[in-house]
Amino acid sequence: MNTPSTAATAPDLEVRAVSKRFATHLAVDQLSFGVARGSFFSILGPSGCGKTTLLRMIAGFIQPDRGDITIGGRSMAGVAPNRRPVNMVFQQLALFPMMSVAQNVAFGLARRGMGRAERMRRAEAMLERVGLGGAGAKGTDELSGGQRQRVAIARSMVLEPTLLLLDEPLGALDLKLREHMKIELKQLQAAFATTFVYITHDQSEALVLSDHVGVMNRGRFEQLGTPQELYYAPATAFVAGFVGANNRLAGKAVAVEGPVVEIAGSTGWVVRARAHGTIAPGAAVEAFIRPEAAALGRSAAELPAGQTAHAGEVISLLFDGANSVALLRELHSRTEFRIALPQTGAYADLRAGSRIWFSFDPARAICFPAAAAHA
Repeated sequence: MNTPSTAATAPDLEVRAVSKRFATHLAVDQLSFGVARGSFFSILGPSGCGKTTLLRMIAGFIQPDRGDITIGGRSMAGVAPNRRPVNMVFQQLALFPMMSVAQNVAFGLARRGMGRAERMRRAEAMLERVGLGGAGAKGTDELSGGQRQRVAIARSMVLEPTLLLLDEPLGALDLKLREHMKIELKQLQAAFATTFVYITHDQSEALVLSDHVGVMNRGRFEQLGTPQELYYAPATAFVAGFVGANNRLAGKAVAVEGPVVEIAGSTGWVVRARAHGTIAPGAAVEAFIRPEAAALGRSAAELPAGQTAHAGEVISLLFDGANSVALLRELHSRTEFRIALPQTGAYADLRAGSRIWFSFDPARAICFPAAAAHA
């Protein structure tokens, strides 16, 4: 398994062949990876994939059945959660409403026996670092959701952990605040240079925030890489389908020309995509085509040369500013496709029922053998 650590940068976290079973359910299966010091690493996956179990093992709340976890080069075998150089931010934040903001931040320092004057000094300094200088005397109920998030991070960071573990910390926020907090979290992590390990089922959070991402499925990583690698070069059909929007099409390979496969569906559609692995003519395959891999034209002649032209009808338009898409139905096969609309506004006049031509760039589509797609 590749890791985001490098020879020049010792990993702050190493997970070595770790497994955890609950009764008949294997939650984490022989997982190995490393996280480089000072990086932002996300564990991305659907509910039930094992990511929360993995995070709780790193934190020490549960013990692995097999394998070892090291933090800062030290094995955590038998080390209690409160003895680990780790702190955790939960979705619910768990701030104390009866305490002031500064008292919340200083709580862990008090548990360590630090004198009141010194711990309050450190708490105020940490609040300055997270952009809440002067808010120490306030109650937590006087703060916005984003400010409470920063208090929770300050309370963790004042203890100077080697790792900060974040368990879906943005899940309870509304959409606008969540988008704002993505930027804030990334900036805070860069400012502290502390290793962040973040779990989420939200691919946007993982792609925006992370230096590296592990895409988890059934207790294992399907792929570990940079956000760009996951998006543009998925290693498995699961990653291709889970990361980013896709048109997902099942068919048969009718021709193979070097790295490009021509695929036909039972209803008559034909697309071309680059092959992942060896695919022979006649093989059952599954193709994944990004909505932004499409070109649009008022006629077939306007489409890029060498791309298969499709005549389509607009079913509906999903307007979302720069992320707007058209849902099209190919006239020949009646197959539906999601197509990203150009940001130029050139097709702002499209309406349900409009006729349009479209094609796909084979270099920006990928196909897998059908057996791999459902493994």
